[in-house]
Amino acid sequence: MSIHISAKKGEIAKVVLQPGDPLRAQYIAENFLENAKLVSKTRGIFYYTGLYKGKEISVGASGMGFPSIGIYSFELYTEYEVETIIRIGTCGAYTTDLKVFDILNVENAASESTYAKYAWEIEGDILPHQGSIFDTINATAEELSLKTKAINVHSSDIFYRKDPNIPAIATQYNCPAVEMEAFGLYANAKHLGKNAATILTVTDIIPTHEKISADQRETALKPMIELALESALKSL
Repeated sequence: MSIHISAKKGEIAKVVLQPGDPLRAQYIAENFLENAKLVSKTRGIFYYTGLYKGKEISVGASGMGFPSIGIYSFELYTEYEVETIIRIGTCGAYTTDLKVFDILNVENAASESTYAKYAWEIEGDILPHQGSIFDTINATAEELSLKTKAINVHSSDIFYRKDPNIPAIATQYNCPAVEMEAFGLYANAKHLGKNAATILTVTDIIPTHEKISADQRETALKPMIELALESALKSL
């Protein structure tokens, strides 16, 4: 069984929503799922399974960065037979063309990381979403009258860096925003033949230093969470 997730076989649903923060996973479980059960809390990384509109869905954290999401998504896919993971997270915008509160559906993730190459011998520095869940999210957003933007994102290993300029890879692949997990998730899903998508909410505009306040985050992330849940329903 899984080394890092202590849930029993059958306690994780076929579709998992995966925020980075364990407390965000807890918030989603307590506020959006019925009969939510905590099925794993190993290392303080919470996983819950409950019902959303009568269908079983799990939500659990990925932690930060490729090594962390690489471990958790791999074990979900292989040990718990999860078919679809929807990463839901926040990101910073490299450009004022994006605004705080914008919801992004990540089409491709570009990265300088060697994760895909050395884990799965997948060459190249840009990977697409995997499976049909990306299209499901787009269609669901239209039904919910939510404005989303399909974009490429820079998945970075680095949060703090010496050079303040936009990294060359982000310019090369037209990535207007940056986060730290999508590339690793897409690599695992590609290797295993699984479904993977990433929905992000813009919380920071890097060039202007505009940010969503801590108090605003709960309200700001609600549309993204509902979009992910409604999309998850359709993939079951």
